[in-house]
Amino acid sequence: MYKDKIFIRKLEVSCIIGTQPKERVAKQMVSISIVLLCDLERAGKSDCIEDTIDYKILKDRIVAEIRNSNFFLIERMAAHISEICLESELVCEVTVTVDKYGALTGARSV
Repeated sequence: MYKDKIFIRKLEVSCIIGTQPKERVAKQMVSISIVLLCDLERAGKSDCIEDTIDYKILKDRIVAEIRNSNFFLIERMAAHISEICLESELVCEVTVTVDKYGALTGARSV
């Protein structure tokens, strides 16, 4: 049973995202939140980084890939981030939230 969660909250990254012509030119800020569901019992006992998910390495990879991406849809961006997270054998499930600011008039984010 996977009972542990690692949260990465509100990771802000500037990237090309959107379907409108102006969105394909200028980078926009998105906020990414991730919940990793995993079993970290071994790490809890060993206190060794090798037995857990190095979330700094994970964060750095996500930032590098998203910063250099040019997705049209936030759905595809979220799926790509999920794929990166699920590469770790310790992660059995991931939830990714991507907030795109200013996408809708009157809404803080989508």
